[in-house]
Amino acid sequence: MNAPLQKPVMDDSLLAKLTGRLGDKATVEKICSAFGDVYREFLPDVIKSETGLEVQVDYLGCHSGYKNDLVADLGESVTLVNAELRNWSRNVTMACGNGFIITLMEHLLGASPETVEQPADRLLSAIELELAVTVFDKIADVFRSAVNAPGGFEPTLEPPHAIETRSKPADDKPDEFAATINMSITLSGITADFALIVPQAALLKTTVTAPRAKNQSPKSSEWTDQLSEQVRRSQVTLEAKIRLQDLTLRTISKLAAGDVIPFHDSGDVRVDVSANSKELYVCEFGRSGENYTVRVKDTINSDDELIRHLMN
Repeated sequence: MNAPLQKPVMDDSLLAKLTGRLGDKATVEKICSAFGDVYREFLPDVIKSETGLEVQVDYLGCHSGYKNDLVADLGESVTLVNAELRNWSRNVTMACGNGFIITLMEHLLGASPETVEQPADRLLSAIELELAVTVFDKIADVFRSAVNAPGGFEPTLEPPHAIETRSKPADDKPDEFAATINMSITLSGITADFALIVPQAALLKTTVTAPRAKNQSPKSSEWTDQLSEQVRRSQVTLEAKIRLQDLTLRTISKLAAGDVIPFHDSGDVRVDVSANSKELYVCEFGRSGENYTVRVKDTINSDDELIRHLMN
């Protein structure tokens, strides 16, 4: 008996090329380079108009492949934002090296350029992530101005997150071909990478337009005020310290489970409350219902001093 004929399976790359989801190398590189030109010319103007700081942006080339693989290749010291631009693409990923966010934070807090050093490779703190929201907004503004998406819609950005906390792609959701537009941004001699990872199905339909840079007066105080407001909304871990009665080393060495150490104060028990090793309040120890509490009796630092310390 003759074996049944099997229908040949078309190569995924070939199918993607035939359906407009994967472009040839020259076409993809040309479009990505056009995006790089826009960012090189326009993003420094945006940042300077907002902060008064001089940055340099350079285009580093592009890579093509499956989107999940391209995101995984970004490395560890980056922060990501998932973005959507209505009528263009719902699956854009923006990435920024943590070194730029950290360096920018130092400048906004008043550091002079000569004192800024290369940041350590680390995750962003909660407050730095708040600043990253503003940075990605500016990156997205330039992106939107370069894309000919109909309707004039603004980009929708999810909260920034570390690459290691990126949601694992669903097994039943097919990956799509994308391109990574690689760029660098330099501030006070500190250089970090940033990138756009864009589905090629959207990229290949795009006519990149270069917006005109607008001469605007610096508004660094607005960023500083915004940063201060973001700090005020941030969650801070408080620590309470209560002085206990002095004991000899002999007594301490013999303490066992169930032994009781009295407080140092015999009346109202003083509690020193701090955050990030900064003393904030003098409190008294108490209880409300089933919960132990502290009642604020005095403040140690002014509001502005506290905000500046927590931002650091």
